[in-house]
Amino acid sequence: MLEFLVEQHRLVYNLALEQRINTYKENGKGITYPSQWKHFRDLRRDNPDTLGLVNVSSLQQTLRRLDKAYSAFFRRLKSGEKPGFPRFKSRSRFNTIEYTYGDGCKLRTSENGRVTFYVQNVGEIRVCYHRRIPENATVKHAYITRRNGRWYVSLALDLPNTNVPREPTGRQVGVDVGLKNIAVLSTGEFIQNPRWMQINLAKLRRLQRHASRQVKGNQRQRKTYQQIAKLYEHIEHQRRDCLHKQSKRLVEGYDLIAIEDLALAFMNRNRHLALSSHDAGFGIFRQMLEYKAESAGIPVVAVKPANTSQACSGCGSIVPKDLSVRIHECPQCGLVLDRDVNAARNILTLALQTPLGRSGQPVTWAVAPGVG
Repeated sequence: MLEFLVEQHRLVYNLALEQRINTYKENGKGITYPSQWKHFRDLRRDNPDTLGLVNVSSLQQTLRRLDKAYSAFFRRLKSGEKPGFPRFKSRSRFNTIEYTYGDGCKLRTSENGRVTFYVQNVGEIRVCYHRRIPENATVKHAYITRRNGRWYVSLALDLPNTNVPREPTGRQVGVDVGLKNIAVLSTGEFIQNPRWMQINLAKLRRLQRHASRQVKGNQRQRKTYQQIAKLYEHIEHQRRDCLHKQSKRLVEGYDLIAIEDLALAFMNRNRHLALSSHDAGFGIFRQMLEYKAESAGIPVVAVKPANTSQACSGCGSIVPKDLSVRIHECPQCGLVLDRDVNAARNILTLALQTPLGRSGQPVTWAVAPGVG
């Protein structure tokens, strides 16, 4: 039944897009959302066994989705960007329908505490409840998504700002990211890179070779492509699970987190480094650190990475070394330590000299003993 509802929404989207195109060709003028809603409202009433099973507010959201696509097209056209005209949606490109929460869908809890999700004309569906909704939150919208044979529901909440700064730990940390280790901390800790893609690469290659030898467009080839998509999704889940845990641990353990302000294009566009760079997920890691630190009320300071590997964290003198040299040895002060730990300490030192934290307010910090 969910497949049926998604298909009805897809047909409405394509019919509405066709109506907009034909109206412009005939009259030289576009058609607005209110006019389209009147047309599809009457169409829904005339077809009670098909379109009539679609919730009214969710049907409106699909028409608004097309309206937003048109608005974005004209905005890009005026700004000189690549316009990207709205396209007709095939079955593989339309996988989400939106509901106004409480109108056609709602979470329900039984007497034994089991949570189900009710959808109009579908019934109650058992769900794997990810996390409880805060008591003071108001659920606004629900998005039902089909992905690789599974169904997900995402809830959009209106949540008051309840971020309460946690108790200070008195500790700060510098983070140096890399391909061998996802992160090296100024404390000397190494967070190993599990290399999720590399682990599954042999299986992925076998599936892709198998798909390339099958008849193009055949049902068997489509099943193989579904297996490839599920494997990619599994790799993504592994990566995000690890990065969530590590970023949460850093936010809970330190009062300031210093990172490099890296432009990742030089790695993502390098044919030797692109696969490992995307597999490590540096951009995702930084994003997770920033939003979790903001919720905890601690600053994340991004500093310029220039000379952080060459400078000595003990005396500040420049010690030139190639990328192949993994040990930092300072001839001036005699400091010997791992190259990445030295860089992490320099990153922390630069961050402590920065007058502004991530919140935009002036902050002062004391250097942790033995660091920098």
